Amino acid sequence: MQTKHINLALQGGGAHGAFTWGVLDRLLDEDWIEIDAISGTSAGALNGAALKAGLAGGKPAQTRRRPNRRHNAQVILRELWGSIPSHTDKRLTSWMGSLFPVPQGMNRIIEAFSPSAWLDQMTRVYSPYDSGVFYSNPLAPIAQALDFEAISSQEGPELFVAATNVRSGKIRVFGGAEVTLDAVLASACLPTVFQAVEIEDPKTGILEAYWDGGFTGNPPLFPLFEPRLPSDIMIVHINPMIRETVPTSPVEIEDRVNEISFNSSLLRELRAIDFVHRLIAEGRIPEGAMKDVRIHLVGDDEVMTALGTDTKILPDEEVMTRLMTAGQAAADRFLTAHADDLGQRSTIDLRAMFS
Repeated sequence: MQTKHINLALQGGGAHGAFTWGVLDRLLDEDWIEIDAISGTSAGALNGAALKAGLAGGKPAQTRRRPNRRHNAQVILRELWGSIPSHTDKRLTSWMGSLFPVPQGMNRIIEAFSPSAWLDQMTRVYSPYDSGVFYSNPLAPIAQALDFEAISSQEGPELFVAATNVRSGKIRVFGGAEVTLDAVLASACLPTVFQAVEIEDPKTGILEAYWDGGFTGNPPLFPLFEPRLPSDIMIVHINPMIRETVPTSPVEIEDRVNEISFNSSLLRELRAIDFVHRLIAEGRIPEGAMKDVRIHLVGDDEVMTALGTDTKILPDEEVMTRLMTAGQAAADRFLTAHADDLGQRSTIDLRAMFS
């Protein structure tokens, strides 16, 4: 197969990002696919950082030898997601324990009732700032294991990570040497669970606070429109666009509101791309004035709609294995059906998505 160059756009969705892990693992099996750039938000930022670390030559934490870079990336992704269930279990008890004087008593309550339900209710009453000096970002130990020297280097694909500026409400996209540990943590900073991540703005020198990038770009596509990058953008999509049934319970309603909210920025960008496609097709703008990007989408709404928001926050190994396997299968189906389309044409009908 002739080498084909693509960009990846990795959506956020908490622990459901294990699906993206599976997609990436399958793509890395194909040496004819060259990944030139990655745009990621939240879990997509973590996946993108792990992928970049491997492809830039970063060394997996648990290996003494350095095999080929594709295998490096697969190992680093496996290490990243393998560490998440144990850290997640510790997070709930440590976070609760920092709010209450008798953590043992709270632990017994947590064990007696649904942990995800308790976490959801507690975030409505207590702020992460109520932890005071006991606060620590639960994602930090997971992300710290990544090789940020490799991630911020010029080796391997370009990496863009999105976060939301709390003060302005605008998106900020970190790229190149800006992709630090704090940038990745900011991209995944759910404001009801984590304290805002503060990062200095190099233009103003102001220390700005950031929340999850999913509010403003999930993931942002516009960094991938640069002329130097390929025209093919493969979106790994993990928040369901369509649910056939109307949610009726409070939990179902909130789940659907979150899905719609976290898909809205992506849909806006896809509408803009479709508009540019029409302008180019009708000859209404000069040739080459705007990039004519080709869009591809890998996802599995059937798998995702069967899962609730609780599995995004408090996953177990069984769910993550299921998602990883589903991601591998989805990528395999895409490659079987559309490998020849890469570099030639889009494989989704944007107009149909909005009709």
